[in-house]
Amino acid sequence: MWINILWFAVGLVMLIKGGDWFVDGASGIARRFHLPELLIGATVVSIGTTLPEVMVSAGGAMAGSGGMAYGNAVGSIICNTSLIAAVTVAIKPGKADRRALILPVSFFFGAAAFYMSVAYFFGEFSRIVGIALLCTFAIYITLTLVQMKKGMSRTCDIEEHVEAQAESEVENSGKKGMGMIKDIVFLVIGAAIIAVGADLLVDNGTKIAEILGVPDTVIALTFVALGTSLPEFVTAITSLIKGHGALSLGNIIGANLFNLVFVSGVATVISPFPVPSESTINGMPASLVLDLPVMLGVMLLLIVPTLIRGKLSRVQGIILLSIYAAFCTLQFII
Repeated sequence: MWINILWFAVGLVMLIKGGDWFVDGASGIARRFHLPELLIGATVVSIGTTLPEVMVSAGGAMAGSGGMAYGNAVGSIICNTSLIAAVTVAIKPGKADRRALILPVSFFFGAAAFYMSVAYFFGEFSRIVGIALLCTFAIYITLTLVQMKKGMSRTCDIEEHVEAQAESEVENSGKKGMGMIKDIVFLVIGAAIIAVGADLLVDNGTKIAEILGVPDTVIALTFVALGTSLPEFVTAITSLIKGHGALSLGNIIGANLFNLVFVSGVATVISPFPVPSESTINGMPASLVLDLPVMLGVMLLLIVPTLIRGKLSRVQGIILLSIYAAFCTLQFII
């Protein structure tokens, strides 16, 4: 048990340090290209923090349990929005770049409408649906890269103007190049350390809980559920501490979009599945009556007031946390 406690502590330290480097690298890239942190959070950062969900869902699909992707994707969106984002908003609400929100938000609600339509009208996710979701992911990444390229072009024009007036053009250029390489290295190494740290924390936390006699259901609803959301949580808290709230918001929105189109898309292509119907409410699958409406509702609550007012409010965070508490309670009742 002491070995498990030691590795648990190592995992926790890795999460903290990895999150530190990950946020530094992401914010550095955004600063160098003069891009909104929210946009970087909704793309580069989100891809890194969504990897655990991809691995869990793809692994489940290859084992013949494609339906795991459904619960993993929808559950992660609810957790990301009404717990992780809610905590950061309740602690320190901040301003939001409405222009930077348009692209990821439009794609999320478009993907959500498609996803929910398939669930309600067809009752199953076929391989064609999975391909359509992956195509949506590819289109989003392409449009984002185009947007980033425009930002890079503007940055190059500014840098050329500044360098023309500098005394040592070569030296300045070298320093900028090294700075960019440093940011990318921090981003990649930070993401890797977060992934390994989360794995150590979850595995050893589970073993400690088993040794202490904690029931399997409690373990599944705590350590395992928390495991795939730890990267988003660590990134959100680190961003908040470092004053990069927009990066955190972008990460949540991007991660939610990727859960729908990438995580679900990959798993569905590997192993098509019907809408889960193990739990029911008034004879209807609980996933249709409760899970999907809550998923859409919490995102609307997070995004719509933010787009209207251009900033987040503490009230949003408190309401979202209340919804998450009620949602978790209902999971035990049904």
